[in-house]
Amino acid sequence: MDRGLARAVERFADVVGGALETAASGTSVDTARLRRDAIIEAFNLSCALIAADGRQTDDELWALIAAFSAHDLLPGAARPDNLRQSDLVSGNRSFLDEPSETFLTLSQVDGRTGSKLARSYYDEAMALAHTVASLDKYPSDDELKAIIDYQKKLLAALPTGQPAAAGSGPAPATIDDPIEDEPAEPLEELLAELDALIGLDAVKEEVRLLSALLRVQKLRAERDLPVIDSTKHLVFSGNPGTGKTTVARLLARIYRSLEVVERGHLTEVDRSGLVAGFVGQTANRVAEVFDRADGGVLLVDEAYSLIRGGEKDFGREAIDAIVKNVEDRRDSMVVILAGYPKEMAELVAANPGFSSRFPKTITFPDYTDDELVQILGLICAKGRYELDDQTKEAASAWFAAHDRGRGFGNGRLARNLFEAAVARHATRLVEVAEPTDEQLVALEPADIAAVPTAVEGHGGSPLETGESHGD
Repeated sequence: MDRGLARAVERFADVVGGALETAASGTSVDTARLRRDAIIEAFNLSCALIAADGRQTDDELWALIAAFSAHDLLPGAARPDNLRQSDLVSGNRSFLDEPSETFLTLSQVDGRTGSKLARSYYDEAMALAHTVASLDKYPSDDELKAIIDYQKKLLAALPTGQPAAAGSGPAPATIDDPIEDEPAEPLEELLAELDALIGLDAVKEEVRLLSALLRVQKLRAERDLPVIDSTKHLVFSGNPGTGKTTVARLLARIYRSLEVVERGHLTEVDRSGLVAGFVGQTANRVAEVFDRADGGVLLVDEAYSLIRGGEKDFGREAIDAIVKNVEDRRDSMVVILAGYPKEMAELVAANPGFSSRFPKTITFPDYTDDELVQILGLICAKGRYELDDQTKEAASAWFAAHDRGRGFGNGRLARNLFEAAVARHATRLVEVAEPTDEQLVALEPADIAAVPTAVEGHGGSPLETGESHGD
């Protein structure tokens, strides 16, 4: 019987029990009791996660019995059927509803002393949670979502300043800047950076689910347990400027953190980088692109354009070459196809190789007016400009005046508004003999209102805010 859960429980008891001893230092509390409290904490968490998806499999319950039978927390001669008939496991489901008293106590001690006892609890709780999820060959989405929700609750209850700051890791790698010699970034930092992006709630949830599943599969592989060979390639579907490139870059770094890829760099290419003008050249060009992307993630932007063109067009040759390279390098890199929703569905349907190798689509919705105002605020802050409440209201009205149809500019539209409003601001200040510092940095409602909504059609650079909510 696999003893992965038993080992995770013992580690949890050692680390959390030690944290409780540190917190109780100077008191008369029995240290043996504190380790017992940690064991009970691990039991409650394990049961809650097993019950989270409404199913209690034999593999989960046998592992629970093996891990806790020596701690006098289960009835004698416990078997899976006994546990299902009782409420011993399902009765602990509410443990995930909020951080436990033990965790909150450690967090309070950290707040007073600057220690990181609650953080050690968090780390071991996440390790234990993913170990529970790894007990089944394929964890359910409900179980993974329960882990993600519980994770968020613990992070929110940590003392201010303990969670990793968004963007604190190294800059994303490029082809000319390999990162093999740099340590992989902690997964928590990357997920914090993901959470810091404006909007994209459904996308964040999908990426977190994918990360949790990969972490569980990695645990099973490390214990020589069977792992379902699921494809990691993705389709990103959405209008321009919805954050597809930003998320792809983050996902490449997440994949490296989880050891899915070796380098974690993102290579971006479009039709022009894949399709040649003469017979026999396209396959070679595709192979060269895959060579550069090997060990990381390849993002094919506007991928649907590969199925367009006449009889002499080599786009379909590129598709065949992509399918072949995806298969040949399935263990060394990940490919993401990106583009408009309708056209991406047509692309996947156009080639049986695509439909089987790219079964997962993540949809990027258009930003709301409020989210676009937030993005505009980020761009302004980077350019050392300021928006007051009235100017933000004017910007919201300006965004609302745009048609939300196909090709809506999203982050690019915010960038274009900023550039046009700054030009209006400069024109306005020409009339001021000696403008104050406040006048030089303050965009006013009139600067926004003077920008025609047709500015969306003028192109412009992608959003470049550091957070890069552009593509």
